[in-house]
Amino acid sequence: MSPLPKITRPLLRDEAYDRIRQAIIDGTLAPGTPLRDADLAEELGLSRAPVRQALLRLTGDGLVESKPQSYTRVAAIASDEVRDAVQLVRALHEFAVRQALPRLGTEQVAAMRAANERFAAAVGSGAVAAAIAADDELHDVPVRACGNHAVAATLDRYTPVLRRLEYARFSSLPAHRSVKRHTELIDAVEAGDAESAAAVTSKIWSDLEATLDTLATADTLETP
Repeated sequence: MSPLPKITRPLLRDEAYDRIRQAIIDGTLAPGTPLRDADLAEELGLSRAPVRQALLRLTGDGLVESKPQSYTRVAAIASDEVRDAVQLVRALHEFAVRQALPRLGTEQVAAMRAANERFAAAVGSGAVAAAIAADDELHDVPVRACGNHAVAATLDRYTPVLRRLEYARFSSLPAHRSVKRHTELIDAVEAGDAESAAAVTSKIWSDLEATLDTLATADTLETP
């Protein structure tokens, strides 16, 4: 039996990135929480170097904000960067649905319906992480079918920025509306109606942007 390979510094950096990012996304690290590399390194059992690298990457992702010699903290959920990401993601999903529609057959429609059933069950039980996973599976069907690698790569880049927003939406009562929206989308795909499918897709992501508006209003009201 060959020995296991040693964990390299890049892998430590990636592990730190994954752990901190997930804590930000699921709210364990709330918006505004100070992020001190020494504290995080101790908590994760790592040296400070991979943690610093992870924080730099998370800053580039828009999940962390930093001012030299002043602060490094979890970024606000309701920000211009997040709004930009929502609008871009909405446009790309609309494009993907339009392009994919001629390639979406019985098998793909069945996969979308199965994902929506899992989504509905997760929303009903309050399992937010499972709801987000099922939501991803549903929308990933047309993204894969459209065959545009640039669309898929851009969505991979910006979707994580929206995760905290999705946690806020799928933790609330309006999340149940997404089940209906998904059904409308799948019905339009099954009927081969590109215009309706694109319109429903736009509504789905506009609903997410409305969650952003709600959070921004709440932040304003809480500000002294």
